[in-house]
This record gives sequence, C-alpha cells and structure tokens, in this order.
Amino acid sequence: MTPHPFTESTEVVLEVNGTTHRLSVPARMTLLDALRDLLGLTGTKKGCDRGECGACTVHVEGQRINSCLALAAQHDGRSVTTVEGLGGRTGEHPVQQEFVAHDALQCGFCTPGQIMSATACIREGHADSPEEIREWMSGNICRCAAYPQIVSAVAAARARTERAGA
Repeated sequence: MTPHPFTESTEVVLEVNGTTHRLSVPARMTLLDALRDLLGLTGTKKGCDRGECGACTVHVEGQRINSCLALAAQHDGRSVTTVEGLGGRTGEHPVQQEFVAHDALQCGFCTPGQIMSATACIREGHADSPEEIREWMSGNICRCAAYPQIVSAVAAARARTERAGA
C-alpha cells in the first residue's frame, strides 16, 4: 500500500539559530510545529494558528513570517531565526532589552512574536515614527493592550541601534 501524500514524511535541513538540523517531518507539518515539537524551541508561540495574531513570527532568511502558515518542508535548506537565537552569543538583543526597559509586555504570550516583528521592522526601515511603527507592527496582536509601551520600546531600540551604528 502506498502512503497517502498528506501523511508521508519528508527529509528537510533547517539552519535554526545557527545550528543545522536534519529532520524528518510530515508533509503537512508547519514550521511552527517543527520548531516547537521537534526542536523544543517553545519561545515561538502558537496563538491563533491562522496567521492573524503574529505570536508565531520568526525570521526566515532575514524576512519575518508567520510560521503557523508555512510548511516546514517549504523551508528546506533555509536559515531560520527564532526569539531564542535573536541575541546570538552576545546575549540579549537591543529590542529585547528595550522591551524590558519599557515594560512592553504584560502576560508575555505575544512578546516573542512582537520582538521578532520589531527587529524586522527596524531592519526594514519602518520605525521612523510612532505611526509608522504601529502600521508595520499591526500584524502582531497584544491582548493585554501594551501597545504604547511596545511602540516606545521599538522607537528606543531603533535609536539605540542607530547610535551603535548597526
């Protein structure tokens, strides 16, 4: 009997936070589930599972994506950065530090996705004003409504990054 195309597994290679992983994933497994269930990287949160809340935001080849909408197999051979790998070997990333300094979290559930989007927002050049930050961060929902603090943290991280020349 031949396996059903939706249940058979495929081999993928993902570079996650600088480490190469060879994984056997079901054809329909999302990148989010591969990160959480196969690699134990639970910083990336499973929120709505429909790409509406942004809790699952990661960077693939430097671009932010909702990992709940991406199949792991689609990203074979690609580089993925999760919130656990954002600071690298140097420790916390400036965005992480500013989120803490500006109390830009309450329950903390959305925080990893917010941080990943904020980092991309700054890198993409979309953090020049509070209005622009709100627009480019609009794909990330905070149910605790910490939006003013999030905008302040992103602005501070942008200024800090500019001062550091990064």
